[in-house]
Amino acid sequence: MKTLGGDQLCRLRQEIDLFQFLTDDCARTIASYFSLLHVGAGEVLWREGDSCDYVGFIISGRLEVSKETEFPGRQVIIGVYSKGTVVGELCILDLKPRSVTVVALEDSVIGVLPHERFAALLDDHPKIGVRLLKGMLLRVSIRLRKSFDRLADVF
Repeated sequence: MKTLGGDQLCRLRQEIDLFQFLTDDCARTIASYFSLLHVGAGEVLWREGDSCDYVGFIISGRLEVSKETEFPGRQVIIGVYSKGTVVGELCILDLKPRSVTVVALEDSVIGVLPHERFAALLDDHPKIGVRLLKGMLLRVSIRLRKSFDRLADVF
């Protein structure tokens, strides 16, 4: 995997609201903690039950997120995520196994923040880490609100 450059993260900061809480200086400071992952269409990033080793920030492409149902071999699609969305955030703090399966629907580029680098970032730059967590929490809360609305529409 290739390291994400500081100027590249600064450009992403302007394009992706997930990084809106970072200044250009903050982005340059933490860029070296990230790597770039190129994923081909149809490629599985992880399966439900896999170990949690990184959180991903979608830079381009679309990913399908699905969950196993009580019926063996049957999954429900939780969502299709695209540029500006975070994936894998649920387990990055508690390191429990992945709760969903993620597959690339098209060629995609993911900014990868491995667990050990995430922990180092929080130790090395706690104020910037809080800003990053704030952006992640914003995306997760938007996603959760949409889920509540979809659930309410069913009933």
